Parts: sequence; structure tokens; C-alpha cells
Amino acid sequence: PFSSCFSDTGTKPPESGIFGFMINISALLGAITMYIRYLLVEKQNELPHFVRPSCNIFSLCIGLMGCIGMEIVATFQELSVPSVHDIGALVAFGSGVIYITLQSIISYKSCPRWNTYFVCHVRMAISVVSCIAFIPMIVFASQISMTKIDWTPGEK
Repeated sequence: PFSSCFSDTGTKPPESGIFGFMINISALLGAITMYIRYLLVEKQNELPHFVRPSCNIFSLCIGLMGCIGMEIVATFQELSVPSVHDIGALVAFGSGVIYITLQSIISYKSCPRWNTYFVCHVRMAISVVSCIAFIPMIVFASQISMTKIDWTPGEK
């Protein structure tokens, strides 16, 4: 009620094209960053074996699922196919929270050789805030009604 949804900015052309394009670019850059992080952890994990390789692979897969969720949000607009758009948003945010949490755990396991405790604490704080923010998103998502795009001056 206090601010519009992000997707409302991209519901009508030409904004919808620009909004979708920028989400696609963001998803691509996110996937590249996650893959580089995966390779970095894999390389750092060769000698001390601070984390199981399967955990690193699982984290990468969860992160890539989040990027696919972003692609779904960009492809299926909020007013065109709202259920698919909402599922994409849920996948993007949910996978993002899980990915951040897994990366925070991996960071703690790699301390103090590859990370400082300060960096680990900051990552974990971001994870906690993300988890806390995810809960009201799920709770209140069902209470959102269809967005009205065109307003007249007399309406509130």
C-alpha cells in the first residue's frame, strides 16, 4: 500500500520492454557471478576441504534457479499472466534467500584462510535480513489484488 510493486513499472510498452530487458541482463550477470563464485570456492576447496563439493554445486544450482525465476518474471508480465509471474517471483526471491544463506555458511567454513570474520558476519546479517523479509512477502502475497494501472485524478 505504501509503494507500488516493482513489476508495475513495466506493465505497458515501452517501459515493459526496457524493464524486461534489464531484468534479463541482471539475471545473466547474476548467473555469471554465481558461476565465478562456484569456481572460486571449488579452487579454494582443493587443499583444506572446508566444504563438501556437493554443497558448492547445490548452492550454484539454487542460485541459477533464482536467475531462471528472474527470467520468468521478465518474460511473463504481471498483467498478462499473473500466476506465472508470481511463481517466477517466488522462485527468484526464495532461491535468492537460500543462495545467500548457503554462501554465508560456506564463507564461515572458509574462515580465516579465505575470508575475514567481519565479511562473514556481514554476509550472515544480509542473510538474516533476507530471511526475515521473505516471511512477510509470503504472508501478504495472497492479499494483493490485481493492480490497477490507469488512475483518474479523483481516485485515491
